[in-house]
Amino acid sequence: MSVEIERKFLVNSDDFIAQASSHTRIVQAYLNSNKQRTVRVRIRGQQGFLTIKGASNESGLSRYEWEKEIPLAEAEQLLTLCEPGAIDKVRYLVTVAQHIFEVDVFAGDNHGLVVAEVELGSEQECFEKPSWLGQEVTGQTQYYNSQLSQNPFKNWP
Repeated sequence: MSVEIERKFLVNSDDFIAQASSHTRIVQAYLNSNKQRTVRVRIRGQQGFLTIKGASNESGLSRYEWEKEIPLAEAEQLLTLCEPGAIDKVRYLVTVAQHIFEVDVFAGDNHGLVVAEVELGSEQECFEKPSWLGQEVTGQTQYYNSQLSQNPFKNWP
């Protein structure tokens, strides 16, 4: 099992779109959205994935992650077994210096939310912050996709 180390930020403009190398629609839902462990089914483009994530560490930067590609038809079938509250978003990949930012533009019940994540090699790794990067929300669980599926952005005050 690998450890995922990432920082998460709100996005303050759509300037990232012109810098994006690609974008893909993602639909995902959760077989289990417990904060101690999540089991996610995802369709990214024409590929299916099953992902298990552990709880985040104290800083909110690191957690265990296991992911396997599964046949698209199986992912579609598994989505019918998931908890209510599917996530629908478009993910843009934006290279800034030596890092790739994944910028998610949410649709549906999370419309209006735009979040960027950058994966790092260590919790102390430095990276260049583009001008469109806003407030850091690393470790704030309400921004986890598993939590957005249960308490979508449209319901926030």
